Amino acid sequence: MSTIGENIRMYREQRNMSQQELAMKVRVGVATIQKYESGEQVPDTPTILKLCTALDVPASELLERADLSNSSSIDPEIEYLIKDIGIKRAKLILRKAKEFSEEDFCASCKCYMN
Repeated sequence: MSTIGENIRMYREQRNMSQQELAMKVRVGVATIQKYESGEQVPDTPTILKLCTALDVPASELLERADLSNSSSIDPEIEYLIKDIGIKRAKLILRKAKEFSEEDFCASCKCYMN
């Protein structure tokens, strides 16, 4: 799977854009783009938004693939669910699941089993 840097490179190359052109559009140095693409540095949120604008790609596409970069350690059913409902909803579900006590879980199971 890919990292955000690999995604930046992939979308840049798909658009036949040089690192220098992208750097100018995002208003960073060429060395910074090189560091992003090599994985040495990760762009901050405002820069990610600028990259998305310059590359004409939604942030969800630029980031979603990167967020699943460790998919080999993710259960295939969970990975499918994340792809199906999206990373934002999956994070919300995970956060809510962490708040769920064992008693809440047992009570919920009883409701659905009856």
